[in-house]
Amino acid sequence: MPHLYWNLKPPAPADFLAGENGFSPLLKQILFNRSLTSLSAINTFLNIDASLSHDPYLLPDIEQATSRIYQALLSGEQIAVYGDFDADGITGTALLVEALEKLGGNVFPYIPHRLNEGHGINRAALGELKERGASLIITTDCGVTGIVEARLAKRKGIDLVITDHHNPLEQLPDAAAVINPKRADSCYPFRELAGVGVSYKLIQALYRSVGKEEEAEQFLDLVAIGTVADMMPLTDENRYLVQKGLDRINHSPRLGIRMMMEFAGLTQGEISTEDISWALAPRLNAAGRLEHALGGYNLLATTDWKEAHRLAAKLEEQNVERQKMTLKACTHAREQISCGVPGNLLVARADEFPAGIIGLVAGRLTNEYYRPAVVIKTGQKTCQGSCRSIVEFDIINAINSLSDLLNRYGGHPQAAGFSLKTANLEPFLKQLARLAEDKLSDQELKPSIDIDAEVKLNELGGKTYQAISTLAPFGKGNPVPVFMSREVEVVNCRQMGSTGKHLRLKVKNGGAVWDAVAFGQGDYFYEISGKLDIAFNLDQDQWNGETRLRLKLMDMKPAGS
Repeated sequence: MPHLYWNLKPPAPADFLAGENGFSPLLKQILFNRSLTSLSAINTFLNIDASLSHDPYLLPDIEQATSRIYQALLSGEQIAVYGDFDADGITGTALLVEALEKLGGNVFPYIPHRLNEGHGINRAALGELKERGASLIITTDCGVTGIVEARLAKRKGIDLVITDHHNPLEQLPDAAAVINPKRADSCYPFRELAGVGVSYKLIQALYRSVGKEEEAEQFLDLVAIGTVADMMPLTDENRYLVQKGLDRINHSPRLGIRMMMEFAGLTQGEISTEDISWALAPRLNAAGRLEHALGGYNLLATTDWKEAHRLAAKLEEQNVERQKMTLKACTHAREQISCGVPGNLLVARADEFPAGIIGLVAGRLTNEYYRPAVVIKTGQKTCQGSCRSIVEFDIINAINSLSDLLNRYGGHPQAAGFSLKTANLEPFLKQLARLAEDKLSDQELKPSIDIDAEVKLNELGGKTYQAISTLAPFGKGNPVPVFMSREVEVVNCRQMGSTGKHLRLKVKNGGAVWDAVAFGQGDYFYEISGKLDIAFNLDQDQWNGETRLRLKLMDMKPAGS
């Protein structure tokens, strides 16, 4: 059976659980687990009101940025929006272009090609944008490490307004404005905005300056998708931005989003963060992984029904193809790992790995083996790599220490990308493996699952699910609550799915019988016998027009093990 380390959270203090505040003991325990211990903090968390939305003018360089953009709007300058090619960058690009167009701006998008140009601002693009008449470039989800590129832009007579959320270097680019809540001199109260979130705060400030601040909220659907897709923590301001964005998606989705929902089989009015993660974001990303991310941008920007249908249908085809390519590449990568020398850094490389999916492959490897993984598309002169890591190893910090071997790099502590000369690949991997060994060799690397509370199944009836739902939106930083039950009797169990990949069970405990499902655990069908200890969350299952509660099993072990 799956083997995870179960980390049962310590019980909340008795006086906290006994307080008369209208919450059940179980909900109080969950709130305590999220460090919500005062009534004011709990109410702010549950109400998700505008108090979570911070003043955009607390961001560094925001006044310089709005002033420069306002000047460009008044004088009719050509403005280019330069965004990254993932869902965060695509949504940020769509937001900035649409918001500036509504203010009368002459604006056009530029998203670099993943394979030919890579992450960040590149010199060739600056030349092209100059030729197209751009005198102002606004970036989204990129640019904060573009020291050399900013100098080149200045020499070409182009002003740069950078909006980014990646970690800046000690030196900032010489630009008209560098807006990033992670700047060392930033006074902004929340550091974890997505790239599209930072761009939204710029637009919020700009719209405020012209007396239209409330109109900025029309773009929060894009902020929600980009924030969830980039796996930013759904706490503090992100919680407000995503909830407001979900409201727009569910009540009045823009044409491109509605078309993606139809192709994905999603129901308007019922869209959650999980639907963004597993359905909308992968489709939006598919174009950039296989061809060019402008396909995803164009779908978000169009107001023509036929065009939206055509673009959504193409994204659907690309997403299916992306799934096939990922499966094939994962198989190849696992073969390399199984044949190699075991270590704390997983490495797979091949010239046939498609550059657009190496990050997905690295993510799969990290999830399966619980080790940092590097997957590389090799080439004769240059190589492209993508990394995924575990909480015990900060991959971007490690890569930064080896920057002298790289052409370009960027990312976060658990996800990063790079390009380098092929001649530098072996020394880079050797030194990265050494860093991983130094950091991880004395640690027991085992995937874990945090469990909010131990319960009996008969304690989950009534309004438990509705109470838990008040904690949404769920995601990184605010996960769906997980529970455990001991000595659960398996009444029956069968495999489901065309290949028997999943399990459907009926389980009994404390006098209550529940339906349960275990996705991806069909291989353990013959190991299930006797009583089990189970870790799970509550899930809604819709079948034949009925909505029923069930247990979604995260892990299960023989009782007492």
